[in-house]
Amino acid sequence: MSQEQPTQDGSSEPIKYGDVFEVSSELASKPVAPQDATIMQSAESIALGHVPRGGPASIMQSAAAQNERLGAISRDDMTDIARDKGVTVSQTEVGGTRLVSEAVAGEVVGQYIYPSEAGDGYPTTGVQSESTTIGEALEAVALTAGDKPIEQSDAAAIQAAEVRATGVGELMPGGIGAEAQHAAAINARTKPEDDKTTLSDVLTDATSRLIGDKAVKKEDAEGVVGSEIRTRRDLATLPGGVAASMAVASSLNQF
Repeated sequence: MSQEQPTQDGSSEPIKYGDVFEVSSELASKPVAPQDATIMQSAESIALGHVPRGGPASIMQSAAAQNERLGAISRDDMTDIARDKGVTVSQTEVGGTRLVSEAVAGEVVGQYIYPSEAGDGYPTTGVQSESTTIGEALEAVALTAGDKPIEQSDAAAIQAAEVRATGVGELMPGGIGAEAQHAAAINARTKPEDDKTTLSDVLTDATSRLIGDKAVKKEDAEGVVGSEIRTRRDLATLPGGVAASMAVASSLNQF
């Protein structure tokens, strides 16, 4: 990472993509934004089943956090080129190994390989023959925003996702949607943050708890996004949350 350069007013220049990745063209001059990092983290969680230590998402998070501390960008900022052209994680089998490529706006920001026999430890959902399911998208939230206490907006999004996954058309008694709704109600009356039920408490094993599951389609993501933002005061989705994870899964599935 390059050294920050003081600006004329005594502040420091934000960290740009060209400072931390071997990229060119327009992306290189763009500051790394928090929402870029959040989406990459979600994409890694969905595609790989984990967030690689020292991988692109980790690097982007560190750079974005520094930029936010400098006051160069705000927490909700997303680079326009990343918004328009997307963030992707893809995998390809090459000579007995799995090649993973991660890109921002079509520019590769990371490539690495895993032995094919490590496949059980590094799921390939959403990037090869199988598509990411709603249950897998929900489980990814436990990795990206798992420590967040469940609020009404989270419960609404989880309920909407469960209904779409099962195809039943109504909430299942004892299901994750009902549990999330109960948790949101209890959390609203609970003062100590450490005593509140978190997203990871409900979503860690979401796939096994759903009575049915399906690949995330664009209309599924849009429905969950609508449910989440209707119950948030800022009318925006939670970074790394349920709606955001569904949107990333839909993009990876290319439906």
